[in-house]
Amino acid sequence: MSAEELADFLGVPLNTVYIWNHRHQGPRAHKVGRYLRYRWTEVEAWLEAQAMNRAT
Repeated sequence: MSAEELADFLGVPLNTVYIWNHRHQGPRAHKVGRYLRYRWTEVEAWLEAQAMNRAT
């Protein structure tokens, strides 16, 4: 998915997605040309890890 799709999916501003990538936070991004792309499986794993970290 694109950075825009990820922002929409998570309900966060697009700039937040770019900041996460710059700071190596958030789901792992893959560069395709000059664009960031995200794999659904990695986004889901990241979300699960966030839920687990919050509970501890």
